[in-house]
Amino acid sequence: MLKVDRRRIIKLNSAEMSAGPVIYWMSREQRVRDNWGLLHARELAGDKVPLIVVFCLVPSFLGATMRQYDFMLNGLQQVENDLRELGYDFVLLSGQPDETLPAFVSKIRAGAVVTDFDPLRVKQYWQKNVGQKIDAPLIEVDGHNVVPARLVTDKREYGARTIRPKIQRLLPEFLEDFPQLDPVDIRGEGFPAVDWKQVRSSLEVDETIGPVDLISGEAAAHAALDEFVAHGLGAYAEKRNDPNAEATSRLSAYYHFGQLAPQRAALAVAARPAGDSVDSYLEELIVRRELSDNFCLHTPNYDSLDAAPEWALKTLAEHSADRRAYLYSYEYFEQARTHSALWNAAQTQMVHSGFMHGYMRMYWAKKILEWSASAEEALRITIALNDRFELDGRDPNGYVGALWSIGGLHDRGWKKRSVFGSIRYMNERGCRRKFDVDAYIRKWSKAI
Repeated sequence: MLKVDRRRIIKLNSAEMSAGPVIYWMSREQRVRDNWGLLHARELAGDKVPLIVVFCLVPSFLGATMRQYDFMLNGLQQVENDLRELGYDFVLLSGQPDETLPAFVSKIRAGAVVTDFDPLRVKQYWQKNVGQKIDAPLIEVDGHNVVPARLVTDKREYGARTIRPKIQRLLPEFLEDFPQLDPVDIRGEGFPAVDWKQVRSSLEVDETIGPVDLISGEAAAHAALDEFVAHGLGAYAEKRNDPNAEATSRLSAYYHFGQLAPQRAALAVAARPAGDSVDSYLEELIVRRELSDNFCLHTPNYDSLDAAPEWALKTLAEHSADRRAYLYSYEYFEQARTHSALWNAAQTQMVHSGFMHGYMRMYWAKKILEWSASAEEALRITIALNDRFELDGRDPNGYVGALWSIGGLHDRGWKKRSVFGSIRYMNERGCRRKFDVDAYIRKWSKAI
């Protein structure tokens, strides 16, 4: 019998489980291995009722382009294949989940629905509506955070220094290996295979932003993790802030689409000999990433400047009328047409590769603040560009990163400057002290 930690599990409505099939409503965690939600659904189904995995595909979602949809759909095709090899049904529903899923639950007379934890506003809205519309229990399982977000704290944390001890206190209990997903005991209704060509034709997305060359799917995610742990982790602490060094894991897209469990990565990294690189990566992977989930869970307006701390709003207001040396529109930023070759290179990297190095993403966002008419406009542009071009757009880390750069979130006041006030400042001189700026510019200027 599987042993899924019950503290990961939250029942979202009051319905009681019946004898019908169990549905795993796959959403944030798009993988077969290392998936607490799928494991719990399997545990509920046992050897008595079928388990059906359902994914609700929304034809358009928060401005996502073909770049993000292509990456996701390629991964889901692998999910379907892997599930069917184990005897599980996989069903793809098209439309708003709070409309299509309740109808499916009613049609097959499901006994229970298990789904993934997700702190984003629209996902919380869908879950609430589904829970109210179905006559079966809706159960949420946090398979994204090593320490479940609803358990580590019940409030919005001030910053890493306040959430870190709460996570570290519980980490030994939760950083455990995953049970194996067993083949199905009882076959379902034999739902037909998904027509992926037809699925792609049904999308209502911008196709001008095309796919990138990062291979999608669970197998590729595990291969990338193995490569990083074996060959990249050793230099992480020393070279992680050098965008020329290729010393980061490049796993963010796999985490975002749930093709790789952060807990699996944490286990792999923690198994290496102790050192600064292990500590640094686990800090980013667990504490910083779970701080982002905490913020979005307890701050529904996480994509608004109103969510910034009071001291930051005050200092930005005090400097709102400061003269900007340069002012650019969204279109100029998108087309990398600023006066700064370094900023343009960072934007070009994102447009062409679907990725921007983390240190450059901070610099990039802070310059948007410096060269925009207002902090509100800067945040809007930053989020819009990030979500349009990054593979990991529309993610708690992205919203928190934008607010950290522009609104001082999870930070403190620094020396006052024009436009920024007390918001932390970054400039090209600081970049030049950390890495070879000219080499970075040369590399990405060639991509134009």
